[in-house]
Amino acid sequence: MSRGLVGYGRLIDVVAAEAELLAASAQGQRPERQVAACPGLNLGETTRHVGSMFRMVAAWVREGRQPVAWQQDPAPGQTLSDYLRDGVGPLVDALSERAADDPCETWWPAERTCGFWARRLAHEATVHRLDVQSAAGLPLDPVPDDVAEDGADEVLSLWLGHRLDVLGVRGTRESTVAIRTGRRVWIARTGPEPATAWQASPEEAESADADVTGPPALVYRWLWGRIPDRDVETTGDHDAIAQLWALLRLATK
Repeated sequence: MSRGLVGYGRLIDVVAAEAELLAASAQGQRPERQVAACPGLNLGETTRHVGSMFRMVAAWVREGRQPVAWQQDPAPGQTLSDYLRDGVGPLVDALSERAADDPCETWWPAERTCGFWARRLAHEATVHRLDVQSAAGLPLDPVPDDVAEDGADEVLSLWLGHRLDVLGVRGTRESTVAIRTGRRVWIARTGPEPATAWQASPEEAESADADVTGPPALVYRWLWGRIPDRDVETTGDHDAIAQLWALLRLATK
C-alpha cells in the first residue's frame, strides 16, 4: 500500500480550499479560454470536469464502488462555479465521515482505501485550479510545500509507476533521473521495462543519469507537464530528462 506524505485530514482540507479557489477563479470568466500548457483543454471544461469528479468520488466513497451514474454537468441555469461548489461539500462530508484506512474500491490496486481518494482529489483540484487561473490570466495562488511534495510523490508512484504501465507505454532506453525538492529525493527509472520510481537517499541519487531540482511548487508543476525544463534546474543527461517528461505527459494526459 502507498502512503501519502501528509495526513488524511490535511488532504481533505486541501480539497475544500482548492475547490473554492478554483470556483472563484472561474467565476465570470469566458469558458472557452484555453489552458496553454494543455492544448485542447479550456477553462470551462476543466471546471466542469472537476465538479463531475467531486460527485463521482463522493458516490464512490459512500457506496464503496464506482457509481453507475452521477450529475456530470451543471443543471440548467447553474453556473460552473456553483456546480463546483455544490459538488465539493458532499465529497468533503463523505471523506470526513471515514478514516484514511477505511476500505473503498479505487482504480489503483495498491491503494483501495478512502485515503487514496482524499489524496487523488486534493491534487486533482490543485492542478486544475492552477490551470484555470492560468487560463484566466490570474496570478497563481501558491501551492504549499507539503502539498507539492506529496503531489510529486503521487505523480511518480501512481501515474508514472502505475498508470503508464496500464497504458502499455515504455521508453526507448533505460535511464534514471533524480528529482530533488524540499526535503525529498526520488529516483525515476524509465526505459524498455515498466517505469518505476521510489524515494531515495541523496547518496543513492548521486548515481542517477540526470537531476531535476527546484522549489516544491515548481517541481510539482513540472512533473504535471505544466511548465518547461527552463523553469526548474536540470543537470546531466538531458535525453533522460526529456524521456521522463514525455512519459509523464502521456501518463497524466
